[in-house]
Amino acid sequence: MARITVIGAGVAGLATAALLAREGHEVRILERLDEVGGRAGTLEREGFRFDLGPSWYLLPQVFDHYFELLGTSTHEQLDLTLLDPAYAVFTEPRTGTAEPPFTVPAGRQQVESVFEGREAGAGARLRRHLDSAVDTTEMALRFFLYNPFTRYSTLLHRDVLRSLPTLAGLLGRSLHSHVGRRFTDPLLRQVLGYPAVFLGTSPKMAPAIYHLMSALDLGDGVQYPRGGFWEIVQRLGDLAQQQGVRITTGAEVLAITTEPRSSGAGLPWPRRTRSRVSGITWRDAEGTTHHESADLVVSAADLHHTETQLLLPADRSYPQRWWDRRTSGPGAVLVLLGVRGELPQLPHHSLFFTRDWDANFAAIFDGDGPPPDPTSIYVCKPSQTDPEVAPAGHENLFVLVPVAADPGLGAGGPEGTGSAQVERIADAAIEQVAAWADVPDLAERIVVRQTIGPGDFVQRYHSWRGGMLGPAHTLGQSAMFRVGNSSPRVSGLYYAGGTTSPGVGVPMCLISAELVLKRIRGDHSAGPLPDTDPLRKIP
Repeated sequence: MARITVIGAGVAGLATAALLAREGHEVRILERLDEVGGRAGTLEREGFRFDLGPSWYLLPQVFDHYFELLGTSTHEQLDLTLLDPAYAVFTEPRTGTAEPPFTVPAGRQQVESVFEGREAGAGARLRRHLDSAVDTTEMALRFFLYNPFTRYSTLLHRDVLRSLPTLAGLLGRSLHSHVGRRFTDPLLRQVLGYPAVFLGTSPKMAPAIYHLMSALDLGDGVQYPRGGFWEIVQRLGDLAQQQGVRITTGAEVLAITTEPRSSGAGLPWPRRTRSRVSGITWRDAEGTTHHESADLVVSAADLHHTETQLLLPADRSYPQRWWDRRTSGPGAVLVLLGVRGELPQLPHHSLFFTRDWDANFAAIFDGDGPPPDPTSIYVCKPSQTDPEVAPAGHENLFVLVPVAADPGLGAGGPEGTGSAQVERIADAAIEQVAAWADVPDLAERIVVRQTIGPGDFVQRYHSWRGGMLGPAHTLGQSAMFRVGNSSPRVSGLYYAGGTTSPGVGVPMCLISAELVLKRIRGDHSAGPLPDTDPLRKIP
């Protein structure tokens, strides 16, 4: 049994700690904030409860598998509702009048039908597109997402070799190109390309292999866990504590301490000296500094912060000069709104797409500063499905405006007290939603307003460049090319979370926890651990 310290009580930290404690280790989590959840945290104000991060429940088989690893099930832990419609897409009006949204229903056949109604032949092409997406998802789950990439022989499986021509084609072109070769309608192209944003990238930067995302929202459908993602965080926290994990909040880790470890003793020349984890230095809420020994450390904090701030220069595998050559995912301005009265114009999930998508993405990934006006926006109205997140007679709105990963935009605040740039972006987003969704009095009905900007992501989560997700899923930052789950320089130091492998999103954070467990076990296998087979739920 090892003494293990986990840094951070977000989804990845809680999930990793629970698995390691179930393995028999003595596990403690140190969380800097006063509550668990990290980027999946919550904010309560005047009867409204806002999720602060993820809101799309995708890849349900990953959740199923993770819960079964802990001896329970999704059914026991969560109350899921299938959303119908899955979401609506509002397009930029060509006149001053709002246009009817494009509604994406639940059910694959229904989705194919609405595609066909938009573009002749699109239904059949979507069927082939989703068939390919399902096959690619299966390959990803079996050979890539759960793979620690410690043995490249795991990629020599006959099924991988048989699929190499297809995989090469999907890796060699962009998602934008892949979709554009099959569909001509601009809105359908956007529907099939927007999942790149879930991956912290753009359709032109994401490899076409990520068309697998369409199998999730268009094929499987979109579900909602009652209580929101905060409920998932609470369940993960409860499961971790049931396994014996100790969670300390208000505990800021200052340093990961190491000791020399030389492998060259007795040789006529010294081999590369490698450090080994010795413990953690941290400060409690009262300002007292502590040092604790640890056999192993798992950092579920932002990888950039871990590498550039918590480790000594000699122990850094990814110093600042390495990060200077990497591509960040987008930043975000979040606008949390409590609104008086009902908003029947908006379903649970809504997407607002501008016509000039290229300019929109260029402003996010190639520039800095505020986004163009209008810009593409995501709106979640969980009160559509869950009355507990808003007082009676009110709606809860989560508005996400992707922006450049630029802390210079500033932080947010309550009731318009954030930085001038963040509040201008919020005002423009509210005005745009009101105009495009035909809610002319939206601004007058707001009773609670809270903004969050890139500066908040830096302050709260030590986020690299103020990004909301982490490194973008470009080809060079995906799969075996993404930072792995153990330090190349420091023995006993492991990484979990969206800034490391396999990537961003709650399902990926759950998988990263399993990858850490594999690393500690010395398990080199490519697929999920054998407690269950997540592929059985893929249609």
